[in-house]
Amino acid sequence: MFIKHRGHEPEVHPSAWVAPNATLVGAVRVGPRARIMYGAVLDAEGSRVEVGEACVIAEHAVLRASAIGDEERPVVVGDHVLVGPHSTVLGCVIERCAYLAASATVLHGAVVGAGACVAVGALVHARSVVPTEFFVPPNTVAIGDPLRVMAPDQREAVVAAIGNVGFTSAAFGVSTRFEDRVARYQQVTEARVAEFGEHANDELL
Repeated sequence: MFIKHRGHEPEVHPSAWVAPNATLVGAVRVGPRARIMYGAVLDAEGSRVEVGEACVIAEHAVLRASAIGDEERPVVVGDHVLVGPHSTVLGCVIERCAYLAASATVLHGAVVGAGACVAVGALVHARSVVPTEFFVPPNTVAIGDPLRVMAPDQREAVVAAIGNVGFTSAAFGVSTRFEDRVARYQQVTEARVAEFGEHANDELL
């Protein structure tokens, strides 16, 4: 399904293939020989999504850009990248020949270096930099620059690290105190309600 959003239409190279039930929204560019598999969603919102040559965006992966945080957050995927099934890639850069395994997540402002691997179920948090050819182990949290890799059971360290990277500012343009969760999450939903409200004017192509 191709959708015109904010005046922009998806563009797919003639040698690429997009599954009939994948969804491409707005300023999405799919490069040569790329494969966008069943149920994948590529949503540019107010920014853009760029998928390089010979990439595989697997089943039910979500790639979403944004322009409501502290700066525009496109999704830029280099050549020969594999984004695994059920992965989530939000407003970040994935450099060439990187591998995101099933259910991996990469958040706003992060960079995954060339040849790096984000293994099954791992999370690369906002504004974090995964070095070239680095391996993020399964079900861990990778955060910061320089990068730290933590197990999910390191609760206090993970919470402190998330507070330090300013996730809600990077993702939503919200700078409410990290400890004030009710006010922060209210502002987060208001930001997304405003952003997603632009879909009322979408046009199915």
